[in-house]
Amino acid sequence: MEEIESDGLRLSAHFARPAGGARVPLLLLLPGFPRGTGGAALAGNTYPPLVDRIAAEAGWAALTVNYRGTANSEGDFSIEGWLADVRAAVTAAALRPDVGGVYIAGFRLGGTLAIVAAADDERVRGVATFAAPASLRAWVRDPDWFLEYGRRGGVLRTEGSPPDPVAWVRAIANLDPVAAAARISPRPFLVVHGTNDDVVPFDDARRLVGAAPGRQTELRMVLNGAHRLRHDPRALAVLLGWLHREGR
Repeated sequence: MEEIESDGLRLSAHFARPAGGARVPLLLLLPGFPRGTGGAALAGNTYPPLVDRIAAEAGWAALTVNYRGTANSEGDFSIEGWLADVRAAVTAAALRPDVGGVYIAGFRLGGTLAIVAAADDERVRGVATFAAPASLRAWVRDPDWFLEYGRRGGVLRTEGSPPDPVAWVRAIANLDPVAAAARISPRPFLVVHGTNDDVVPFDDARRLVGAAPGRQTELRMVLNGAHRLRHDPRALAVLLGWLHREGR
């Protein structure tokens, strides 16, 4: 599975599974929003090795996908489009005969998308987030700046995209992961956040956990952890431990 189709767009993907023919659970790994000028071209480039590691160490299948407008995937960024891409990846995973259940783990914006996409999709058996924002309103406080940031980053490639900038910005601002988190419970819900995250306040993690009270909801702090938990071995150890528990 090196390609997934979403709304007629081809998205690049990377899939791995442990050896053998047994059905195993699958973890869909979602990256965050690309950072910096030209960041879209390199988006998600560290996730294929993590997919391979999960297959080797946790005994799960794993999949990561490059959203539209990033890496080699077609299209342009919109929040509705990226949610559609996540749902397309869940569908592609759920249809595989060698997969016995889909979970999602998302880093940064990927965690926010994981919550919203999973909220009303019972095919998703559990969600893990890492440094996920509980709101995106701050992103579009200055809509013109964010539009230019998207263009410089490369997630808006097509001339004239987005066709309706007002609606494009409004959709980002209106995304409500806190309300969505309430609909994940009682499924497993793991929220991981660094105590030194200078981009997303730790209070965002508390809000997400508070919205989904239940026996299978847990908040894990990474002491002195920064925003980019994808590169923190302690956060990855938490993820692998969660997979081992869920896979029993």
